[in-house]
Amino acid sequence: MENTLGVLIAIASSCLGGSAAAVTRYLVKDADPVTLAILRWGIGFIVVLPASLLLRVKFPPRADWPAVTALGICFFGLFFIFYNIAVGYTTAARASLALSTLPLQTMIVGAVLRIEALTLRKSLGVAIAMLGVFAALASGLTSAPTGAWRGEAIMIGAVLCMAFYNVYSRRFIVRSSALGFLCVGMGAGAAALVIVGVLTDRIVVLAGFNAAQWTAAIYLGIGGGAAAFILWVMALQRTTPTLVANTMTINPIAAALLATQLVGEPITLNVVAGLVAVFAGIWIATGDTAKASTQAAR
Repeated sequence: MENTLGVLIAIASSCLGGSAAAVTRYLVKDADPVTLAILRWGIGFIVVLPASLLLRVKFPPRADWPAVTALGICFFGLFFIFYNIAVGYTTAARASLALSTLPLQTMIVGAVLRIEALTLRKSLGVAIAMLGVFAALASGLTSAPTGAWRGEAIMIGAVLCMAFYNVYSRRFIVRSSALGFLCVGMGAGAAALVIVGVLTDRIVVLAGFNAAQWTAAIYLGIGGGAAAFILWVMALQRTTPTLVANTMTINPIAAALLATQLVGEPITLNVVAGLVAVFAGIWIATGDTAKASTQAAR
């Protein structure tokens, strides 16, 4: 039951993350990647910090702070700068499909580091999902924006940061709390981004934002930032990193649906076909862990 709950929470997080991709696509023409990352995690941290203090959550022990800080800068800082660069080259749906390589990369990193063992069914589920992603991207390349492959290649490369974050996070979460761990990591990433933004004068672009852009930016920080990643670390607390990562393949649905309204991006047949394979992969991989959990409980 706990494993299933973790997967459901991760699905909700991935839906919010997909909507954030569409909002990023809407804002990226008027703000550079660093500024967008500052908005997402600066606003996100403003929400997460008071919530953590009011709820009196358990923060990571002092000995864990260097590692949690490094994970936060790598993920909330470095990864999301590359994420925003990638979205600037391609559509929200295609960028989210490239982001869906996360399960494969998480599975590989977890196996290499001997943190999460591979099983035949889990491998098969992730492989089906990933084949759907690559087939969808390849078949729709002729209708994609010029240079879209650059954005998708950047996204696939950047996902390695998130794979390490997923695999390493759980050990620190169990020694503190999901929200406490998130608060420290997000705060470190946001602080690093603000320093870069101030030193490079990137944030001056915010003075020219209109009401619609600020509304989108606030949603990016609260929905795509704070809420999405509170749910993400809650999911990591309850189930395995690979199964949490596998729900990222739902990301393109929310991205495509919202992008049709914000920037007029069409939902293409190749994206739909890729998503069918994605759902099949999630079902297969989730069934493997659910079976293992049931056997362990006997």
